[in-house]
Parts: sequence; structure tokens; C-alpha cells
Amino acid sequence: MESSQYDIAIIGGGILGLSTAMQLAARAPQWRVAVLEKEEALATHQTGHNSGVMHSGIYYRPGSHKAKFCVAGLNNLVQFCNDNEIEYQQCGKVIVATDESEFGRLQDLYERGTANGVPDLEIVGQERLKEIEPYVKGVKALWAPHTGIVDFTKVAAAYAEKFQQAGGDIFTGAPVRKIVRSTGSVALETPKGTLQAKHIINCAGLYADKVAVMTGEKVGVRIIPFRGEYYTLRPESHYLVNGLIYPVPDPRFPFLGVHYTRNIHGHVEAGPNAVMALRREGYRKRDFDLGETLGSLTYPGFWKMAMKFWKIGMGEVYRSYSKRVFLRDLQRLLPEIKDSDLAGGGAGVRAQAVANDGSLLDDFSIIEGKDSIHVLNAPSPGATSSFAIGEHIAGLAVNNFGASS
Repeated sequence: MESSQYDIAIIGGGILGLSTAMQLAARAPQWRVAVLEKEEALATHQTGHNSGVMHSGIYYRPGSHKAKFCVAGLNNLVQFCNDNEIEYQQCGKVIVATDESEFGRLQDLYERGTANGVPDLEIVGQERLKEIEPYVKGVKALWAPHTGIVDFTKVAAAYAEKFQQAGGDIFTGAPVRKIVRSTGSVALETPKGTLQAKHIINCAGLYADKVAVMTGEKVGVRIIPFRGEYYTLRPESHYLVNGLIYPVPDPRFPFLGVHYTRNIHGHVEAGPNAVMALRREGYRKRDFDLGETLGSLTYPGFWKMAMKFWKIGMGEVYRSYSKRVFLRDLQRLLPEIKDSDLAGGGAGVRAQAVANDGSLLDDFSIIEGKDSIHVLNAPSPGATSSFAIGEHIAGLAVNNFGASS
């Protein structure tokens, strides 16, 4: 860190930190901005383990940050990909009702998506569904033709390149170990040296709550990591899936349920489940960190959440260890799927903020602290929304930090 004095230090080199950095460089070119990333490469955690779906904005409460940022973010993202020659496909998505009991929820999703400004949504019957996804079993579906797929690590890399071209600095292999405040400045201690900044923007993802606490903020939430495990379809079974196939979500559960995702590289993934990880970056079942696990288990909000969702949670754990159960759930949408069609897949970890009362934060949470901005909850559709979220944070920074930078 040859030049260690900056106006703003962004902690976290994932897609949100890099989008924010790029847009700060554009909006406030007079500021010196640095990104600190603890890994040797950028975008290796939530961004790098993302399913690659460009969401259209159907699920989210009208007026919420998720609704606003996702719809705007998708448009921004498509334009950014076009401008920077990043491959994407708007392959479309069906949300499938497998019986009449789900019709009401499907209609609710249609109305919610329409209220959010999602274009060209359509409820289709069996005949049209068979044209879109011939092997799906369903009686009705919501068709969202503008939902797409992309490699978000390539998007993040393009954000980073534009930021650096504008004069910004990125330091990798630089985890922030300690934050020390002094008059008019903040010292961020890393193994590569100490960086001085006037302001901090915290985009640390799975460690956002810990970084916020390091700055002295009382945030009232704890990140609880949930691992989502996937199978992949063998190449000879890819014909079963044309695009994106989702179930009607269960309103009792905060996640979307197992589904099928064709990604931009031609693979087809089936999943994910949602099980609590025993390490914040616990991508494998055997990954374990005693301190992080105790941090979750000693948090009162965790137990309040567990009391509410214990039955569903146990079912998710059972599915994690039973391929037969996983397969049974997948067959609700594609009855022809067999055990032999499924090969081992990867996993991602979702940084889910849980409040002290045990509630799971449903919306994006971006809070403003003393000389700082903290992104405390930005799970899906965070990557789709990255351009819009970065634009929002850059605006907050210009408004809040302008006089002192």
C-alpha cells in the first residue's frame, strides 16, 4: 500500500463493493477511493458462487428496496453487458403451479410483479407451458420472459476494470483486521499495511455485521450463513431443461425452494436446499469453525428464528443428506428426472441477516453510520441489483461525505 491515504475505503471486493467503487469514481472523480478484498482474487464468495440468474423482480414487496433495485438493476445490467460485450441470455423463467392449491399464490406473484413494473408477465396454461418447457409437470405457470442468466464474476471484473481505469486502487489479500478511529480519519489495519481513510463503505457480505461492529456500530442483526447445495444434470439430461424452472414459493419459508437453472456456461443445476452452515464460508458439509458456530448459537435471535422454522429446517437438513429426498422434491417439477440424471454439484452460502427478535430481514438493509455506510443484508437479488445498489450507495456517499472529503 504505497499510497495509504484515501477519501473512501470500500471493504469487500464482491460485486456490490466493485459496483459502488466504479460509480463513486464516475460521480466523484476528485475522491481517492480504494477497495480492500481479503482474498487474493475478487468476487470469490457470494458473487463467485452465485447461480447466475438475472432476476426480473417478481417476488418482492412493492415499494421495497428489492423491488426497486431489482427492476432497475436488471435494465442497468443488460445495458452494461451490451456495452461491455459480456455474454448473457434472457432465456425466461417459469414459476410452476403443480396443483390448484397454488393458483392463489401464483396470481399474487403476477400482481406483485406487475406492480413492480416487471414487463410482459403472463400466466399460462398447460399447453403454453409445454411449449416453453416440454418436460415440466404443471397446471399453470407464471412466464417471465425477461429473466436471464449471466456470469456475475465477469460483470464484477468489468466493474473493477472500469474503477481502476478511473484511477481507483484495489488491494487483494488484504483482510481488515482492525479499525481504529481518530479525528477526521479511520485506520484500517491489514497484513499488507495500514490504510488511512476519511470514510468507510462496508460491503463485506458474509462478514458485514462483524465489520460494522469493528467500526463501533450497534447494528441489531447477526449474519447467519445458509448453505445452498446443488446437483448438476449430466450432459445427456440437459434436454429436459430449456431455461429456468421454479416452484411456487412456500410463504412459510424465506427461500424459493429447489429449482432448475441453466447457466451461461451450458450447465444445468438442480437445487438449492438451505441448511445452516457451520462456518461463514462453509461451502462443504465438513467445513466448521468453532468460533463462528458459537457466534451463531449464542445469538438470541438465532434461537427465536430456530423456534419458528425448526420443522422446515430439519427437513432441509434431511434433504441435504438424502439424495432420494432431494430427487423426490425435484420430481415435483420434472417427473422424468431420475437418480442417474444427477451428478455432484457445488454450493453457495447466503449471508442472511437475522434480527434480535429472530426475524429474517426480508429486504436489502443499507444503514448509514458515523463516517460510514454499511450493507448489512443484500442476498438475492443482490447481484442482479448490483448496478442500482452501487448507484444508490454512491449517491449516499456524495450526499453524506461530500463536505468532509
